[in-house]
Amino acid sequence: QVQVVESGGGLVQAGGSLRLSCTASGSIFSINTMAWYRQPPGKQRELVAHISTGGSTKYLDSVKGRFTISRDNAKKMIFLQMNNLKPEDTGIYYCNITGVERFLEGGATILQGFGSWGQGTQVTVSS
Repeated sequence: QVQVVESGGGLVQAGGSLRLSCTASGSIFSINTMAWYRQPPGKQRELVAHISTGGSTKYLDSVKGRFTISRDNAKKMIFLQMNNLKPEDTGIYYCNITGVERFLEGGATILQGFGSWGQGTQVTVSS
């Protein structure tokens, strides 16, 4: 089983910065995509930033130029540097990781795809 834990959220004034971190642990064989989503109050969850195995990135239009996603494959971590924060960035930020996990079953080694979410971390930007 793969666990994902986010940290780094908090309360910040508009124009400020926060850095979110996400760590994956468990029986991970390999990691494919890593991404940050957010859910603003009363709205649906949306993709904020995505980074592929090769390092290519994709951002929500409203955060381009302000947010930067990065990953540390060796530590199984991803980060989201958020600068020039705006009140509309307020929400719960979730980390999502996909990959392959490895485990033993009946004496055989099993490789199985996974997609795991963290519990979320609250980001609040005051005006």
